[in-house]
Amino acid sequence: MPRFTALFSAALFATGLMAGTAQAQQSADTAQSQAPSAEAQAQDFSDQQLQQFADASQEIAVVSQEYTERLQSADDEESQQEVRAEANEKMIQIVENSGLDVDTFNAIGQAIQQDPEMMQRVQEMAGQS
Repeated sequence: MPRFTALFSAALFATGLMAGTAQAQQSADTAQSQAPSAEAQAQDFSDQQLQQFADASQEIAVVSQEYTERLQSADDEESQQEVRAEANEKMIQIVENSGLDVDTFNAIGQAIQQDPEMMQRVQEMAGQS
């Protein structure tokens, strides 16, 4: 289940990155507990992968915003878990449809948090699509 949590965190980050919403950061509490791997920092991603990440992130931002609202209105922990699980399924489908696997998507998400230049490239790619 940790990779799903990482995807959800990356998606919430992507929502903040692409849509500029502050509320996404509130729900990214699990992202704080996961230290970025040295692997993610060292990897060099192709322009195609970054474009796929940008495209997927834009779609995920929409889904994430919708599910963040549902998550905030969930009554209890069980309801919140159901909302997270449903959101993860949708986000995984978006990532896989983009041509990336979940691990690569998460690695790019972690890498752009560490690399302002890469973040700017992804933002520019997102603006062009």
